[in-house]
Amino acid sequence: MIAVSNSAYLGFYLYLVMVLVQWAVATYSKAKQPNAIPGKMDENLSHDSFIFRAHRTYHNTLENSTLFVSTVLFAFVLNFQSPIFAICVWVYVASRIIHMVLYYAIATEKNPSPRSYFFLMGVIANVIMLVLIGLRLMHY
Repeated sequence: MIAVSNSAYLGFYLYLVMVLVQWAVATYSKAKQPNAIPGKMDENLSHDSFIFRAHRTYHNTLENSTLFVSTVLFAFVLNFQSPIFAICVWVYVASRIIHMVLYYAIATEKNPSPRSYFFLMGVIANVIMLVLIGLRLMHY
């Protein structure tokens, strides 16, 4: 059985797999369209288009990846072993997976949309992880 604090590694791995899946879905859904031009999105697409939603899901994840990946890697470099940190990693990953599924499934221009709540859960989990690292650094 994997220790709770070490499960952060598994959660981080799952996050990387999720990013790969999002990239593949966004790329494949766009590329299979007639006359698709690499690197160019049709400006007329919106939330009613799965291609738009897949593209936005992937790019939203990329926009949020810098902080999450940096936070987790910093903790790993510090050999920070905390069950609370590991739980936050899993909350972040789960919230991003749910965000992805909702973005794929629900075509809405509404704000906040159901996916917004899971976006916020991920942000809160990331802030908690940063606070935990900061507290650890203050004790060095």
